[in-house]
Amino acid sequence: MPNKRERDDREVTRSNDDSIAQLPFSLPPSSPPILSGFDPSENEALIDDMIDDLDEAAEEEDGEDLFGENMERDYVQNIELDRYDIDELDDEEEYEAMDPALRREVEEKLRRRDRQLELAKGIRKPTAFLQDDEDDSLDFSIRRRRRRHYDDKQDDVNEEFVEELTLDALMDVKADSINEWILMDPVQNAISREFRTFLLEYTDDKGTSVYGNRIRTLGEINSESLEINYTHLLESKAILAYFLVNSPSEVLSIFNRVAMETTLLHYPDYERIHSEIHVRIIELPKTFTLRELRQSHLNCLVKVSGIVTRRTGVFPQLKYVKFNCQKCGIVLGPFSQDSNTEIKIGFCHNCQSKGPFSLNSEKTVYRNYQKMMLQESPGTVSPGRLPRHREVILLCDLIDSAKPGEEIEVTGIYKNNFEASLNAKNGFPVFATVIEANHINKTYDQFAAFRLTEEDEKAIRQLSKTENIDKKIIASIAPSIYGHHDIKQAIACSLFGGVPKDINGKHSIRGDINVLLLGDPGTAKSQFLKYVEKIAHRAVFATGQGASAVGLTASVRKDPVTREWTLEGGALVLADKGVCLIDEFDKMNDRDRTSIHEAMEQQSISISKAGIVTTLQARCAVLAAANPIGGRYNTTIPFNQNVELTEPILSRFDILNIVKDTVDSEEDERLAKFVIGSHLRSHPYYSPNTEKIIDHKQPMGEIEPIPQDLLRKYIMYAREYIHPKLHQIDQDKISKLYSDMRRESLVTGSYPITVRHLESIIRISEAFAKMHLSEYVKTQHIDSAIKVIVDSFISAQKLSVKKSLSRALAKYILPKKSVAYKTLFLPGITCLLKVRLAKLYRHPLLDERLTKHRINIEARLLYKCYRGGVSCPSIYFIDIKKRELWIEWIEGKTVKDQLIQWESNISMYEQLYKPIMESIGRNIALMHQLDVVHGDLTTSNIMIRSQSSQQSFLPSTKSVKNDEIVIIDFGLGSVTHMIENKAVDLYFKHIMDAYSESWKGAKHVLKRLEEVRLRGRKRNIVG
Repeated sequence: MPNKRERDDREVTRSNDDSIAQLPFSLPPSSPPILSGFDPSENEALIDDMIDDLDEAAEEEDGEDLFGENMERDYVQNIELDRYDIDELDDEEEYEAMDPALRREVEEKLRRRDRQLELAKGIRKPTAFLQDDEDDSLDFSIRRRRRRHYDDKQDDVNEEFVEELTLDALMDVKADSINEWILMDPVQNAISREFRTFLLEYTDDKGTSVYGNRIRTLGEINSESLEINYTHLLESKAILAYFLVNSPSEVLSIFNRVAMETTLLHYPDYERIHSEIHVRIIELPKTFTLRELRQSHLNCLVKVSGIVTRRTGVFPQLKYVKFNCQKCGIVLGPFSQDSNTEIKIGFCHNCQSKGPFSLNSEKTVYRNYQKMMLQESPGTVSPGRLPRHREVILLCDLIDSAKPGEEIEVTGIYKNNFEASLNAKNGFPVFATVIEANHINKTYDQFAAFRLTEEDEKAIRQLSKTENIDKKIIASIAPSIYGHHDIKQAIACSLFGGVPKDINGKHSIRGDINVLLLGDPGTAKSQFLKYVEKIAHRAVFATGQGASAVGLTASVRKDPVTREWTLEGGALVLADKGVCLIDEFDKMNDRDRTSIHEAMEQQSISISKAGIVTTLQARCAVLAAANPIGGRYNTTIPFNQNVELTEPILSRFDILNIVKDTVDSEEDERLAKFVIGSHLRSHPYYSPNTEKIIDHKQPMGEIEPIPQDLLRKYIMYAREYIHPKLHQIDQDKISKLYSDMRRESLVTGSYPITVRHLESIIRISEAFAKMHLSEYVKTQHIDSAIKVIVDSFISAQKLSVKKSLSRALAKYILPKKSVAYKTLFLPGITCLLKVRLAKLYRHPLLDERLTKHRINIEARLLYKCYRGGVSCPSIYFIDIKKRELWIEWIEGKTVKDQLIQWESNISMYEQLYKPIMESIGRNIALMHQLDVVHGDLTTSNIMIRSQSSQQSFLPSTKSVKNDEIVIIDFGLGSVTHMIENKAVDLYFKHIMDAYSESWKGAKHVLKRLEEVRLRGRKRNIVG
């Protein structure tokens, strides 16, 4: 076996071969040397060398045997080795001494030669043996390859990226995972550089620095959170957005450091205020439900939504920990404390002892820590499934950012942690999952901020200008349910709500409207509740049998981890700023029902249990449905004998709707057709030809309902932005109504009328004002609210007193003599549909007879005047049974409105006033020649056709013709020969002048007019 020196000589000889000098050094260093020529003898020699190298490596691993068999041979004298070859000696020439620079250059060349020989053989010198000026970066491009080809045993890992990484190089992940890639120093430097560039250079469409302004605002308010829009980051630095979602913990720590450095550029002393800046990610595009979170989302950035059900107190959490060594007294640390792992020290680096160690509380840095429970929103849970929940960890300035009952969106890191209780329960290792919050956004703030776009607001404003918008909204409530106009009206008022009032911060008055639906089974009460659950922005559904007192209000429970008492909100708390729907309200026991008294009036829930004394908000409307005693409502007994509800709970409902299942053959037939038509439209094989056969229209079928999506946005807009004020309302009318209702309630034995009903009138009138998006509560809104309250009060009376009570209160809800709608008589022919309403203060038979008489008289007068040449609408059709008149539609303005408009233009007023009056006088003369008296001939009942109508409009520079003035509304007209009745139709001087010129009998009428004036009947007539 050759000794080591002989092997070295043989290696040097072989290394000088020309074939070795021409090796392609562009190969990676870990590639084996290429064998040129592939000569068998050379291959055999190389195999011997490889065997020798393996033997030598084995010898180095086992250690050199100094006491082996050949130990004595090492000390034997070898004359050949001690003799020098004289021919090879060169002692005669003298060599000049090298200067240090030349010597370093020669040594560098020698080292490079040796290094190349080693690389050719696949030999890599350990980094520890490299010289200071010697590097391992020969042909840097040779050794750039994916990180997975390197292991931790290689010594040149840190020198792999000597150059700074570009953005393209950052995208080329050279590691087993993104976390490992980001932990490398060059990658972290590149991420820091790119994020700093993003903060300083990102601009909006106007060229303004977005985050420069946010950093300045952050310093002005002394905040420690900087909000970063994820979409901005995705547009500008997509690779950073990718790293952020997949490795949020490491990337956010880099972002926080860069954000602090950037803030210090604007505020150099900001570290004195906050030690760090937290980057908060907003506008994450994908939102998950809690039941969609899976193992693939662990350690990723996610956004979830839900309702906060409970929240713990604020605890101090270790952030940077320092320990004291009990033996030598030295302070160890600081150590960064992770949220999920506990720091344990193995030994002291000073005395090498293994403890004991104690926490240095003075030098340890703490941070705020809080937990809350997030539960799925009730509207997002599939039917028949329980809502999921997750724990959310709040740190630093996110503490107390949400309360129980609030609906929020959480952007955070989905993590897992070890929990001993789960392992003991399941018998095998199970990890609990938590969400470490990065940003919290309240849903109602979010909806108000950006869910309503400018197009939505424009559409809402345009819709509010629609005529009879309140009727249109009421007709759009539950369009799949036939009839029940009173219930739809009450639900609409509850959805819009009134205006809450806070009197000097001491006393608050609720603005939400509570509604109770009481009636027979099968009248769609529960369906109405389910509809509200879908249309309302926030709604919580509960049933009387399945809801307890704590289930509706709040409960106190012990946290299984911290063993601390915590609050958990019930249905009323979860429905804060929304609607709480309670079905089977009568099935609740009295104890549970009493617990919601405070929530329905004061809209708060007071808790005093287990040492916790606090108040939770329950600012929600209550919409309840109940069945009467025995299942059906008995109209022969008072209301309080039909229900098992106490007076305190009844007085807290603003509107009571009694639903009775009465037998009416015509109404039942229409209902059946509507239900069949609804089923036909819902069938998967629905055919329009089949559906046309069925009459499925609602009683208010002429009103086109609003699309449900637009209606939902309309309601949200009105609740958020419209706060109508009371202005010039008829206080005497409201106070007199309140007094009469209290008196009638006492006499009839119905449910009591309290001051709460007076407040209900105000709330309901504000709701009607919100339907019109009105800034002020007008008289028409007060009248509509009074009608709702009175109808609710009358419907709750027993049959024997209902009629008399209706007559007593009819003066407060006295409708107009008639209502009119613009509609189509035939395709292309627009007409006015005039409906004479029933008078509740009259006997039904008498009212029907009088109405029939008035409809016939008005139709005959219109026909007679139209045939006689008077400018009036023509009559198309009458329907005595439906109380309808179909009359020609007149497009234009009333004379009253036209005169008011011309008052601002004196010249036009003086020019056109006389021709208009003369035209009116001529038409009245023609009418009186026919012995027709109008009876209510004011300027409001005289119109001027517009240019868009079939007849010509009054030009501004020419006189008025007879056919351009139209006399309307002959509802009080009659046929008479009495001169005094004709005199009542005369008003102005110019009218009387034209009147006297147009009819021979005018002088008798004008003479009688003077006598009427002397009796005081026609003094100071304005029109």
